[in-house]
Amino acid sequence: MSDKPITVGTALGDYFAAYSRRGGKALDRMKSSARTHIERQLGPVAIVKLTRKRLEQWHCDIAKSEPAVRGKRGQPAGVRKISLNLDSRKRSATANRVLTILKAALNHARNEGHVSSDAAWDRVRAFREVDLARQRYLSDDETRRLVAACPAHFRKMVMAALLSGCRYGELCRLTCEDFSRDSGTILVRVSKSGKSRHIALPPEGARFFEKETKDRPNSEQIFTRPNGAGWSHSDQQRPMQDAVKAAQLAPITFRGLRHTYASRLAMKAVPLAVIAKQLGHSNTRMVL
Repeated sequence: MSDKPITVGTALGDYFAAYSRRGGKALDRMKSSARTHIERQLGPVAIVKLTRKRLEQWHCDIAKSEPAVRGKRGQPAGVRKISLNLDSRKRSATANRVLTILKAALNHARNEGHVSSDAAWDRVRAFREVDLARQRYLSDDETRRLVAACPAHFRKMVMAALLSGCRYGELCRLTCEDFSRDSGTILVRVSKSGKSRHIALPPEGARFFEKETKDRPNSEQIFTRPNGAGWSHSDQQRPMQDAVKAAQLAPITFRGLRHTYASRLAMKAVPLAVIAKQLGHSNTRMVL
């Protein structure tokens, strides 16, 4: 163990570096959460100075905090008041996810010999029964209204998600060579699990991707923004919110399009094992 006490901030940096070397796919999201909820409050603190009481209070403070609201371009982010029980549960779920990141970093520091005990954080428990099941999906009528409400450049992303079940990040990385006209499939080279997979498209999906990739270079991204740049992290949030509002739908995120895709397959009596394979899951647990 090092003679110089290691801080929480240093432990986070070491953990993120190790996570990146292992090929972790959620690095940007984890770093963003750490900057907001961990580094500002605990970053300068030496791990040996942490106590269970302090960490439990920090965990509770996140759950009670007001969620940030993205500002318009060029404007700082704000906050919105928590008025519904649903929002409180969502903040508690956020606190649990941040706690998981912190514990992972502290355990990494312990495994590397920087600290000798995990007593301060091992018994800090996550809030129970706060993770909400993602049960929202679109009906056929809602799907048509949403697609019609989308601007042209974003409409293609929405349709691709509905026809393939791909995650937003997977769609962002698709290139023209990833679509096979012969087999009617798309290849997801990099997924959340780190494994690649082929997705069998329905006939209308194959026609959609064929139209979008026709006479284009293999290395070109299929989906781009109006200025020709690729879609990046969180670029989908605002246009999705605007389209949902314009279509007068109940709130649903871009991830809900993936859920809609899976739900449609299930209602057509497609075996759960097949749905899991299409979505990139190793078993049917997540599908269930």
